Amino acid sequence: MALWATSCSSSEKLFLASSAATRRRMGSRRRDLVHVGMTDQAETETISIAYKEGDRERPKWADETPFSRLIEALISFKPFYSLLKLGARQVLISTAEKNNIPWREMTKEILESDVYKELNTIQNTSLQYPDYYLSPFHAYDEGNLSWLAAAEAEVATMSMTRRAIPYAPSNEEATQEMRGNWVQAIKQHHMKHSGNVTIQNIVDIGCSVGVSTRFLADEFPSAKVTGLDLSPYFLSVAQFKEKKRPPRKNPIRWIHAAGENTGLPSKSFDLVSFSYVFHECPERAIIALVNEAFRLLRPGGTLAITDQAPKSKILQELSPALFTLMKSTEPFLNEYYLTDLEERLKEAGFVNMKTLLTDPRHMTMTATVPHQHV
Repeated sequence: MALWATSCSSSEKLFLASSAATRRRMGSRRRDLVHVGMTDQAETETISIAYKEGDRERPKWADETPFSRLIEALISFKPFYSLLKLGARQVLISTAEKNNIPWREMTKEILESDVYKELNTIQNTSLQYPDYYLSPFHAYDEGNLSWLAAAEAEVATMSMTRRAIPYAPSNEEATQEMRGNWVQAIKQHHMKHSGNVTIQNIVDIGCSVGVSTRFLADEFPSAKVTGLDLSPYFLSVAQFKEKKRPPRKNPIRWIHAAGENTGLPSKSFDLVSFSYVFHECPERAIIALVNEAFRLLRPGGTLAITDQAPKSKILQELSPALFTLMKSTEPFLNEYYLTDLEERLKEAGFVNMKTLLTDPRHMTMTATVPHQHV
């Protein structure tokens, strides 16, 4: 889960809408590169959105430079790291509260609920955690292996979304832009390259507390959806929240497992999704996750990765203070930005790779398992 974004100026935003109603609802704005054809579900009209790319392949602060190494050294100094961790956390909470996102109330509601009863039905006690997963993440010393991280995950995602899309009229519309563009990119890619393969089985790897999983289940109601994560605490929250909703025709299945070795059958899925997962992984884990996705997908199946966009103009222009805060909570961020994802997908056997900026600072990369794959 990505926890960072910064505001962009009105001169950096570009918005082109095909209908007057859409322009009235969202405003005629300037946003940041790539042309995305997207269906407005309310009016079944196409919206053309463009987001700006920066001038580099990746942010300068992610390169192996003396300045980057200085930042890493500062972060490794524990007293300074503690201050950075506190600052990063406060930025998210402040953003939430300024946008009427009840951070403390939502967290308290989870922590004072019966969510703890879900753990025994979710946790795989024999699971061996990868070493990288035991690192501190997102200002939590225990990383994703704590109830506090799980209780705050959804509200932190809401805050991240609001910082990514500050010009949206509401939190709901910010979420719809971010998630809607992501899903539309998946649908367009699958329609073009699957050979008419229907999406019947989906696995959302690194599903956290199920925000992306529920969105996929809503968008593909006839599909059987699986949410898989390494944190039993996150999965407990995901299952607890899902039980509060009206029953689905196809209930979501939650699995506590490693994404690199899911234990699921080969060629059993039409869509494998990773939402804001790879920036939390070293390159060796990214390669293993991509290879596992290839194994899980049927011929013609689609891989979808959405995450921080190295080419995002906004991310490339982050101030030193902001990118230092960001890097302090994301131990593998440099490795992510230095990884050639399209090349890693190609090495795994994927074809038809395509990358789009689907909001001002996040990209969606899609790819296909060849139809002749055996």
